[in-house]
Amino acid sequence: MATSGELGEVRVEPAGDEKAGDEKAGNDGTAQESWGLREWGLLVSVCAAFFLDALDNIMVGIAVPPIQADLGMSTAAVQWVVSSYVLGFGGFLLLGGRMADLVGRRRVFLVGVAVFAVGSLIGGVTDEGLMVIAARFVMGIGAAFTAPAALSIIITNFPAGPQRNRAVGIYTACGAVGYSTGVIVGGALTEISWRWTFLLPVVVAVAALIGGITLIPRDVVPDRARGSFDVAGAVTVTAGMLLLVHAVVEAPDTGWLSARTLLVFAASLALLAAFGVVESRAAHPLLRLGLLRNRSLVGAALVAAAILGTYMSFQFIGGLYLQTLRGWSPMEMALAFLPIGLLIAAIAPRSGKLISRFGVRWMIVAGFVAYTASYLLFLRIDENSGYLWVILPSILLIGIAFPLSFPAANVQATSNVADDEQGLAAGVLQTGYQVGAAVVLAVVTATMAVDHTGGGEGAGTLDGYRAGLWVLVAVSAVTVVLTAVAAVRAAAPRRASADAPTPPR
Repeated sequence: MATSGELGEVRVEPAGDEKAGDEKAGNDGTAQESWGLREWGLLVSVCAAFFLDALDNIMVGIAVPPIQADLGMSTAAVQWVVSSYVLGFGGFLLLGGRMADLVGRRRVFLVGVAVFAVGSLIGGVTDEGLMVIAARFVMGIGAAFTAPAALSIIITNFPAGPQRNRAVGIYTACGAVGYSTGVIVGGALTEISWRWTFLLPVVVAVAALIGGITLIPRDVVPDRARGSFDVAGAVTVTAGMLLLVHAVVEAPDTGWLSARTLLVFAASLALLAAFGVVESRAAHPLLRLGLLRNRSLVGAALVAAAILGTYMSFQFIGGLYLQTLRGWSPMEMALAFLPIGLLIAAIAPRSGKLISRFGVRWMIVAGFVAYTASYLLFLRIDENSGYLWVILPSILLIGIAFPLSFPAANVQATSNVADDEQGLAAGVLQTGYQVGAAVVLAVVTATMAVDHTGGGEGAGTLDGYRAGLWVLVAVSAVTVVLTAVAAVRAAAPRRASADAPTPPR
C-alpha cells in the first residue's frame, strides 16, 4: 500500500499498485510524458461540469432577491431556492458515487449533466416560485451524480503519481475558480435578469455533455459490480442523508433544540443506522463498510467539511459586511473578492507538483494555516475599514489557502482506494464538502443571530460578524493541529526507515 502524507514525493496509486506512482516521473516530480488530445479533452469535459456546479452554487445566491421580487415569494419560501439544491446534492451523493461504480462512470456522468441541464432550463423559464425550488432540487440531484463520477473518471484515466496529481490539481482549480468567480458572474447576469443565472448553465452543461459523449472513453464495469442492486441500502442512506441535510438547513430558523429539529435528527440517525445494518448483511452492499476504515478517505472528508464550511461561511459574512453594513453594490463586492479567483487560477494548476514534492498532508496544513490567519485578520473590520489594509490581506490569504488545501484533499481521498470503488470514495468526499458547508454555515448563522446590540446597532452588527468569524477561526485552528499531527505521524515511519542501517551483503 502506498502512503500519501509524508515529505518527499507523494504516491497516490490505488491499492495493490506499488510502482505506478514512480513511472514517467522525473527527479523533480513532474510527468515526463505530455498529454494528447484525448487526455485534455476528457479533462476539459469533466472540469466544465465541476466548474458549472461550483459557479451555480454561488451565483444563484446573488439572484435570490430578484427572484423573490419577481415571483412574489415569501422570505421563508425563497430561502429554499438555495436550500433545495443543497438538499438534493447532499442527499444523493453516496448513491451517485456508488452508481458510478456499478453502471459505469461515463454513463452516470452524462446522465447527471443532462439532468442538471434540464433542471436549470426549467428554473430559467418558469414563472412559479415552487417550480424554481423544484428545479433547484433536480439540479442538486444531477450534481450529486456528476461530481463523484467526474473525479473517479480522472482517477481511473490518469496514471498514479505526478500525472494524476496534475490532473486533479487542474480539476479542483476549475471548481475553486467557479466558487470564487461565481459572485462576479452572478452579479453581472443578475443585472440583466435573474433568469440568466439558470439559462447560462444550460449552455455550459450542453457543451460538457457533448464533450463527454465524444471524449470520455467507455469504462469496463467489473463483473462483481454487476450483481443485484442494493435497493434497501439506497433507500435508507438517501432518505437518511436527505433528512440530515434538511435538519441542518432548517435548524437556525426552527431552533437547534426544538422538538421538530430533534425529531428530524433522530429520524435521520435511525435511517443511517438502518443503512449500516443493511450494508453489513447485503450480498452486494451499496457501501462496503470496510471502506470507512480507510483513514485517508475519512480524514479527507473531514478536511473537506472544514474547507468548504469555513470558506462558504467567510463569503457569507464578507458579503453581509460589504453590502449590508458598508453599502457596497453586488458588483463592487464581486470585484473585492476577485483576487481569490485570480490567485486560485494561478496556483491551482501547479498544485500537482507541490503535492508530489511535499505530500498531501503538509499541503493541507499549509492551507489551513493560511485560512486561520485570514479569518483572524478579518476580525479587524469596523464600520470604516479600508480595503487595501484590512480586507485585501484576508482575501489574498484565502486565494493562497484554497489551491493548497482543495486539490490535496481530493488526492488524499482517492489514495489507496481500488478502481472499482473510486466513485464511492468520491461520493464520501463530496458528502464531506456539502454537509460541512451546511453545518458550519448553520452554526455561524446561529452564532451571529445572538443579540449583539449592546454597543448600538452598527457595533452590534459588527459584533455578530466577529462572533461568526471566531467560529471559523476555531474550526481552522483545530484542523491545523489535527492535520499537522497526522502529517508528523505519517512521516515518522519513513524517517525511521531512512535512518535504519543498511544490512551487510
